[in-house]
Amino acid sequence: MKVALFLPCYVDQFYPKVGIATLQLLEKLGCSVTYPLNQTCCGQPMANSGFENLAHDCNELFVNNFGDNYDAIVCPSGSCALHIKQHLHSDKREGDAVQIRSHMYELTEFLTDVLKVDQLPGRFPHKVGLHQSCHGQRGLHLSQMSELVAAPYSKPEKLLNMVDELELISLDRKDECCGFGGTFCVFEEAVSARMGIDRVEDHIRNGAEVLTGGDMSCLMHLEGIVRRNKLPVKVMHIAEILNQG
Repeated sequence: MKVALFLPCYVDQFYPKVGIATLQLLEKLGCSVTYPLNQTCCGQPMANSGFENLAHDCNELFVNNFGDNYDAIVCPSGSCALHIKQHLHSDKREGDAVQIRSHMYELTEFLTDVLKVDQLPGRFPHKVGLHQSCHGQRGLHLSQMSELVAAPYSKPEKLLNMVDELELISLDRKDECCGFGGTFCVFEEAVSARMGIDRVEDHIRNGAEVLTGGDMSCLMHLEGIVRRNKLPVKVMHIAEILNQG
């Protein structure tokens, strides 16, 4: 498949190893991956803060970068992927914007729904706790919400269970928000920090050696809490774990 890789700003600037792991994983699974070099922010921070009109140039640039005929556009972030799927528009190339919206996938969504991966040649001998981010869970439906009376499922869990020797731990509150919330952590920093502490403590209390998830923004928030408090857990993006083979 011809795949375009979309990396969120914070992955590009602060966590390039996540982008590299995503690229390597997709190539191992047989994809021909292109990384449009002129890509920048998707415009989500402005839109989330009520200034979607200021994201106009971001939208046009995104369409210019990803408007080619790709089979899929893959992003290792549920929040950025959801923003593009729901909010991307273009005054000049709306037809291409519609095409992009219909071909945008979060990484684990792409692996399970499009590539239909049923085995991964990896080994990761650690106890792992999965943080299911709100955008991925409630927006992209990557996993079932615990408040619904319905059969449980989780696309990230399904993939993690394919990795040899990886033990997925159970959490007391498996789909609780970490408190990051984009600009929420700036305007309500005390509440955000408390929510993050609760989320990390749930993982540690249940024996996690590694805390993982599909959104590096949430993991960045949780890793800050881990580092400041010198807590005994490592934070890794799910792409880094799935790429272990």
